[in-house]
Amino acid sequence: MSMIRDLRAVVRPSRVSLRKDTGAYDTTRDPSTPSAVVDCAIYRDGARVVTDKPLTPHEAMRTVRRDGGFVWIGLHEPTEAEFSGIAGEFGLHPLAVEDAVQAHQRPKLERYDDSLFTVFKTIHYVEHDQLTANSEVVETGEVMCFTGRDFFITVRHGGQGSLRALRHRLQDDPELLAKGPSAVLHAIADHVVDGYIAVADAVQDDIDEVETEVFSPGRRGGVSRGVDSARIYQLKREVLEFKRAVAPLLRPMQLLSERPMRLIDPDIQKYFRDVADHLARVQEQVLGFDELLNS
Repeated sequence: MSMIRDLRAVVRPSRVSLRKDTGAYDTTRDPSTPSAVVDCAIYRDGARVVTDKPLTPHEAMRTVRRDGGFVWIGLHEPTEAEFSGIAGEFGLHPLAVEDAVQAHQRPKLERYDDSLFTVFKTIHYVEHDQLTANSEVVETGEVMCFTGRDFFITVRHGGQGSLRALRHRLQDDPELLAKGPSAVLHAIADHVVDGYIAVADAVQDDIDEVETEVFSPGRRGGVSRGVDSARIYQLKREVLEFKRAVAPLLRPMQLLSERPMRLIDPDIQKYFRDVADHLARVQEQVLGFDELLNS
């Protein structure tokens, strides 16, 4: 299906906070809307409903319950107080709410009566002119997703991993967006895993560079080997961080692709299998990196 394949292009995440990213929304914000909310919109029949002013989560949900569609709310690093009102409005489970506010969670999928709670670790490759013992190779963030029958809530932590471009691209595909909240969940999963693929390719280049220098003629001697060892250990630390993001996510993606779930549209479910397959290949790469650096 072309509408799914079109989502596979990697969008380079912005390093700017989403609160600054969506300044147009912030400047007209209703005082009753938590400052952590960076976008709140209603989607009906695959199109974003145009409103005279930005909606509060309460207004959006009240409209959806009256007129149909679903609401998508995006938040960036909400405090407990900022998120409590939204959590109450949408009936989110307290344990999932606690995880979403505190962050530093393992990737996972949890099912509650009226919602799914999914945690993704985002990975961003840090560009550098030359790999050194102090180079930061990857940055991590988190995206938590609450999927309901008529709502989708994203809670993002970290300075990268903006979903604004992804939202815009989904809005350009009304056929896909008409499938509801599960289509958004798939798009985010696909987007995150595409990011892993890009990072894996970049890390492979760094490892190839170090491997070449270690075994190149004229690179023998204590000082040179000491520098190489420090760089290898730094890469090892970064690869471990990468592995913590990738490995725990595989089972949730397999569950989403294999088990019928009330909140996942059947037309969308089969596309999670593609995400799981790509994730499995990335996991093999990361495990290979780990073994190579160990040796």
